[in-house]
Amino acid sequence: MSEGGGRAGERLGVLGGTFDPVHVGHLVAALDVRNALSLDRVLLMVANVPWQKRGARELTPAGDRLAMVAAAVEGLDGVEASALEIERGGDSYTADTLETLAAARPSPELFLVVGDDVAEELHTWHRPEVVRDLATLVVVNRPGVPPARLGPVPRPGGRSGPGWRYERVHIPAIGVSSTELRQRLATGRPVDFLIPEGAIRCIRERRLYAGSR
Repeated sequence: MSEGGGRAGERLGVLGGTFDPVHVGHLVAALDVRNALSLDRVLLMVANVPWQKRGARELTPAGDRLAMVAAAVEGLDGVEASALEIERGGDSYTADTLETLAAARPSPELFLVVGDDVAEELHTWHRPEVVRDLATLVVVNRPGVPPARLGPVPRPGGRSGPGWRYERVHIPAIGVSSTELRQRLATGRPVDFLIPEGAIRCIRERRLYAGSR
């Protein structure tokens, strides 16, 4: 399991999320981005408390979500689970995470992976100007979501700053969501080939999601 430390000249991808549960779409995005941009590693950054989802529903405990991700990527070259945000505690902000990663010596070149749907909302994030300054944005397509329009990043005080540095990576349109998978698990329906095999074993061993077996 990665702590997120940098390596000399490393090109480091960060794919953050709640991962409740992790699914094959997450892994496909990580692998395709790593291949397309010649990244050394991609960290699946497990949120401790995702501030934008706070109160929306009850989350699976962070330690269980991290265990699922670690099991899902076991043996997968160049894709790792990261506990950085969980170990920091509290609400998880991408700006804070990128600052921690950038402070490593040697400092890696950072790439933040988001879907088109998330890219449209970046201006609402905590300290978006820090995210812009520290990482190249990597935008991947999402089924049924039009390409994001990336405008200038607002500066503190309301003025507009420079725009994003970004790359676009096309990935297979895999129409699976964590919401749907939670429903399938709760009703005992199969999730084979939708959730990585290691994560399925973890779900069963930890008895996560009502009705999963």
